[in-house]
Amino acid sequence: MNSYRAFSFGALHPLVIVVPIAVVQVAFTFGAAAGQELLHRVNALTIVLALLSAVALSWRRRYPITVLVVVYALLTTYFALKNPYGPVFLSLVVALFNATANGRRLYAWTAGYTAAAVMYTAMVTFRDDAPSSWAGAGAIFAWISLVMGLGELARARRDRAEQAAAAKAEQDKRQASEERLRIAREVHDVLAHHVSLINVQSGVALHLIDSQPEQVREALTAIKQSSKEVLVELRNILGVLRDVDRAAPRHPVASLDQLDALLERMRTAGLPVTLTVEGDRRPVPKGVDAAALRIVQESLTNTYRHAGPTSATVTLSYQPDELRVQVDDDGRGEPGGSAVGTGSGLTGMRQRAEALSGTFEAGARPGGGFRVLATFPTGGEE
Repeated sequence: MNSYRAFSFGALHPLVIVVPIAVVQVAFTFGAAAGQELLHRVNALTIVLALLSAVALSWRRRYPITVLVVVYALLTTYFALKNPYGPVFLSLVVALFNATANGRRLYAWTAGYTAAAVMYTAMVTFRDDAPSSWAGAGAIFAWISLVMGLGELARARRDRAEQAAAAKAEQDKRQASEERLRIAREVHDVLAHHVSLINVQSGVALHLIDSQPEQVREALTAIKQSSKEVLVELRNILGVLRDVDRAAPRHPVASLDQLDALLERMRTAGLPVTLTVEGDRRPVPKGVDAAALRIVQESLTNTYRHAGPTSATVTLSYQPDELRVQVDDDGRGEPGGSAVGTGSGLTGMRQRAEALSGTFEAGARPGGGFRVLATFPTGGEE
C-alpha cells in the first residue's frame, strides 16, 4: 500500500503539487503566448485563472469531483477568453487523475466527459484556432480518456494493496491466536504433569514421614527434581513471549529426545512404564516431535492421577510417512467407554494432533484400562 501512495497525487501534501503547478502555469504561459503570437492577450485575468486552477487542487483530497468541475470551469473561461494554449492543462491532468483514482467512479467519468464537452464547445464557439474537426475532438477526448484510465489503474492498485494489507492483518491475527493457544497448551501440559507429580509425592512424604522416613527422602528428591524441571520449562516457554532471555529457544522446547527422562521420572514417581519402539527411530518434523512428547506426557499424567495402581506402555511406531504414538494402561478404564474425551487434557491432545493434520483417539480398552492413540503425518522427512 505504501508503494502505491508514493505515486498517488492524493497521497502527497497539497502544496507539493499546487505550488509547482502554479509557478509553471503562470511562468510558461508567457512563453506559450509568445510562441502563439498571443502575448497581447495575457493580462491580469489570465494570470488569475491560471493561478486559481492550480490553487483549486488544494482541496482535491476531500472533494475530488468538485475540484474537477471547478478546474474545468476555470479552463473553459480561460480558453473562451482566447488565452493561449499551454501549461494550464497541468491542473486538468491532476484533477482528472485524482477524480478517477479517489472519487466515485460514475461521477468522475460523467463529470470528466461532460465538462470536457462543455469546454470544447466553448473553445470552438469563441476561438478561431480551436480544433473543430472530428479528428481534433477525438484527440482531445482520447487524451482525457488516457489520463482517467491511468487514474483507474492507480485506484485498482490501491484497492489490491488494501486487500493484501487486510488479508495480512487477518493472517497475523489468526497466527497470534494460534500461537497463544499453542503456548496455553504447553503451559497446561507442563503444569499438569509436574504439579501432579509434586502433589502425589508430597502426599506420600506426609504419609510415610513417621513410619518410613527413609522413603521420604526419595519422595522429596522427586519433588525437587519436578520443581526444577517445571521452572526450566516454564522459563523456556515464557522466554518466547518476552524478548528478555536472548538464549530462549525459538522452537518448541519439547522433543522426543526427552522421552527417556520423562519415563524415568514417571517410574521414580511410582508408575511402571515400558517403552516399545516399532520401526527405525528417526528425526521427525519439529511440530510432530513436540506434540508427540506432550501427548505421552499428558497421557501418563492422567494415568498417574486417575487410573489407580497400574502400569503403562508407550509405543512409538515409525511408519514410512507417519508416526503413531500409543499409550496404554491397565487401570480402571471401563470397556465400552467413550472414545471422545471431555477433559481439557484430552481436548488439548486432540487439538495438538489435528493442528498437524493428524488423528487422535482416546477411550477405554476392550480388556480394561485406557488407551490414547495419536497419528501424525511426517511426509517421510528425515
